[in-house]
Amino acid sequence: MKDIHQMDEVDRRILRELQADASLSHAVLAERVGASTTSCWRRIKALEDAGVLHGPVRLVAADRVGRGVSVMLQVRMRSHALDRREAFERFLRGRAEVIECYSMSGEWDYLMRIVVADVADYERFLMRELLNHPDVATSASHFALSQVKYTTAIPV
Repeated sequence: MKDIHQMDEVDRRILRELQADASLSHAVLAERVGASTTSCWRRIKALEDAGVLHGPVRLVAADRVGRGVSVMLQVRMRSHALDRREAFERFLRGRAEVIECYSMSGEWDYLMRIVVADVADYERFLMRELLNHPDVATSASHFALSQVKYTTAIPV
């Protein structure tokens, strides 16, 4: 397990504010968290150096860019040999449709979230790509009907 970075309440406020709006200037952020601009900059740099913060991003509304279908896909592998899992994970990293993927315990080996334009787009990915991978034994697809909650904010 990775070391947990020790933070005080100002660090936590910085993280909450940046998760809500990563475009805040250091001056505005400092004012919101009750710190000087210089102190705020130093703290952000320390959080980045510790691997707590990664680069800022802008979130895209999938449905507004033609990727409105979200599918939860479970995959069972033919082999659990390290080289086979690594090959499969390389394949997944190269697929833009796969926006999240987790190696799982239990009955299924992987759980992933796929975003596609429509059912036909998903069928192409599933039938021509995923199920043709030599290490995939079987899969199960679950189509999201609606998004009840979505956040990228980690509670701090």
